[in-house]
Amino acid sequence: MSDAFTTRVLNVATGSSETVVDLTHECEAFLREVAGDRDGLLNIFVPHATAGVAIIETGAGSDDDLLAALHSLLPADDRWQHRHGSPGHGRDHVLPAIVPPHATLPVLGGRLELGTWQSVCLVDTNKDNPSRQVRLSFLAGS
Repeated sequence: MSDAFTTRVLNVATGSSETVVDLTHECEAFLREVAGDRDGLLNIFVPHATAGVAIIETGAGSDDDLLAALHSLLPADDRWQHRHGSPGHGRDHVLPAIVPPHATLPVLGGRLELGTWQSVCLVDTNKDNPSRQVRLSFLAGS
């Protein structure tokens, strides 16, 4: 594989409750290892049918607000056709339509270009799956 494209899988413990996990430091560490001072793109992908990636402020309550909003939009009740797992689990399968399972972000000079309050986050409402994988891929510019 060329050093123009490098990928790594993170294993993330999400536990047994709805959560927003900040992955920004892991993304930055990955880029420090593989990007050098190059420009390019960082792709974050969650290969799961019940999780997503969000760019959101964390630590000031926005992560809890996101979970509350998702709970309002996608109540954990028996309305869902997809019914295996915990009660209301069907809503977890709708989540990626609202919080997509991927994000692609610019990298300039080997550094992730985020706004002041932006963080890269894994969003997981599936209480039945306590661990996730997240694939980070760096594509260097020419």
